[in-house]
Amino acid sequence: MVAIIGPNGAGKSTLLRTIFGLLDARGGQVRLKGEDITNRAPDQLVLCGLSYVPQVDNVFPSLTILENLEMGAFVRQDGLAERLDRVFSLFPDLTNRRGEKAGKLSGGQRQMLALGRALMLDPDVLLLDEPSASLSPKMVELIFDRINLINSEGTGILLVEQNAHEALSACDRGYVLAMGENRLEGEAKSLLDNEEVGKLYLGT
Repeated sequence: MVAIIGPNGAGKSTLLRTIFGLLDARGGQVRLKGEDITNRAPDQLVLCGLSYVPQVDNVFPSLTILENLEMGAFVRQDGLAERLDRVFSLFPDLTNRRGEKAGKLSGGQRQMLALGRALMLDPDVLLLDEPSASLSPKMVELIFDRINLINSEGTGILLVEQNAHEALSACDRGYVLAMGENRLEGEAKSLLDNEEVGKLYLGT
């Protein structure tokens, strides 16, 4: 699991959107399993094994929980029941509410649903944009526990987070962006103790 951290406006979310084909890359390459996937459309990237959970507008509020999850499997119907079982096992809070509209869920439950819907494609790599945003400390702990479990089961995770400590504590490697540039990188544990990370957040 890899973390991308940095202050507001550093370009973290822009990077994820570019990787997922929502913005055109102006330089460099995006490679997955040795294949150049730069500037491919999102529907093609899904077939390559990428799934993306944006920070906002990440569920369909007028659809039920079950319908949201089924939408997540729109390009892959094989093994649908097994993947639904996996999501409800990861997020038992959703199990007995599958017929409820997603618009009635709390912020934490919406994040669970967004993660679950992304997993319905059984992706190789999951792109997560600020999964802890606007959540209570208790819910952040739960969400990161589930993210760690998903990663331990074989799904690669590229995590964008404003909360540097939470992200680096969960990840193996980290990159620190500032003003659209990669300013620091290394093992996550070493970045936790690096004073330069704090300076970049403070703009000093």
